Amino acid sequence: MGKRIAVLGAGPMGLAVAYQLARDGHCPVIYEADDRIGGMTASFDFSGQKIERYYHFHCISDHAFLKVLDELGIGAKMRWVKTRMGYWYLNQVQDWGNPVALLKFKGLSLTAKVRYGAHAFLSTKRDDWKPLDDVEATGWIKRWVGDEAYEVLWRRLFEYKFHHFTGNLSAAWIWSRIRRIGRSRYDLFNEKLGYLEGGSETLLQAMHADILKNGGQIHLRTPVQEVLIEDGKAAGLLVEGERLTFDRVISTIPIPYIPKVIPGLPAKALEQFKAKNNIAVVCVIVKLRKALTRNFWLNTNDPEMDIPGIVEYSNLHPLKDHIVYVPFYIPQDDPKYRDDNQVFIDKVKRYFRKINPSLQESDFIDAMASRYYYAQPICQPSYMDSLPPVNIIEGLWVADTSYYYPEDRGISESIDFGRQMAKDAAR
Repeated sequence: MGKRIAVLGAGPMGLAVAYQLARDGHCPVIYEADDRIGGMTASFDFSGQKIERYYHFHCISDHAFLKVLDELGIGAKMRWVKTRMGYWYLNQVQDWGNPVALLKFKGLSLTAKVRYGAHAFLSTKRDDWKPLDDVEATGWIKRWVGDEAYEVLWRRLFEYKFHHFTGNLSAAWIWSRIRRIGRSRYDLFNEKLGYLEGGSETLLQAMHADILKNGGQIHLRTPVQEVLIEDGKAAGLLVEGERLTFDRVISTIPIPYIPKVIPGLPAKALEQFKAKNNIAVVCVIVKLRKALTRNFWLNTNDPEMDIPGIVEYSNLHPLKDHIVYVPFYIPQDDPKYRDDNQVFIDKVKRYFRKINPSLQESDFIDAMASRYYYAQPICQPSYMDSLPPVNIIEGLWVADTSYYYPEDRGISESIDFGRQMAKDAAR
């Protein structure tokens, strides 16, 4: 007889947990505080266009994601596109992302270009991350590429993404980002990224339907008040004032919530969770009548732009209008995070007109901003050593996107980790 297992959170990891459990004959019950499934992959109606609140793309190395598509019978909805990268530097959009673009890049010496290229190439060939686990990232990059290339190509990306955490990041974690993009190429000069017809919503709804078909349950707008711990093991949940009994509990909510939701954990574990840091994001999404650039991804190094880059999603996934995402990563205690959404939207319009002076006010169809308080976990050197184990006490498994370190948060990684956690918990 299958086990009755509670799952906290209906993001990709939580859905993957429930998907695996239901297919294995168990009864997963998901509790989600939001009014929709998907977490950071959830969609919304953007003036008639259903689109994700935060951008996502897929690489040819996203095996766990592609496997689930095939299992659900929606693999044929995957589309692969030759995409372009660019770099906004010296007040111009420069080509980026291949050896020819690197050699032609303006504002960098030949020596710096060679050192940068060697580091990027060798990073894509590396498989063993353990030697980088306890190494600080910016120092590691500077030793390889030198001060000049770091200043031009890396410093602002770090500082506008990680702010005061910049000097204490894991080199293994940063390396995994370099490798993922580097391995998305089908040859040295061409990059291939993917999108799913209908966006992530296609996957989310297919997983939702499969979970229900196989006996699982999903409760939206239903936050868990507390995971109950008795005699050193998980005993159930407190939900809307009612005590509910489960054989197992699996939490996939952001770990900063854990001390509040699971206060009965051992003191050491609670302190470890409280010590973890995150960066918030204000993500502006803009609908344009014409393209901003021809690039999908545009890194930025401009003293007048407090962003690490721009994602022109419609240059990956063709849509009726042009969709562009601009993430502002901001420390949660920074007063800027409390600025009105219009402040960020006005900045984006100003940045866009600088990048593409042909844009007129009439070219801006719509713009809005979404906020996520725990958007980006901060992984310091030897990160996993500072976290409690996933199976933290008897009957309880706790993880979020930071637990698949050194990989960065991503749908495929969430699916892979979630499915394995489900198998472990159901034993």
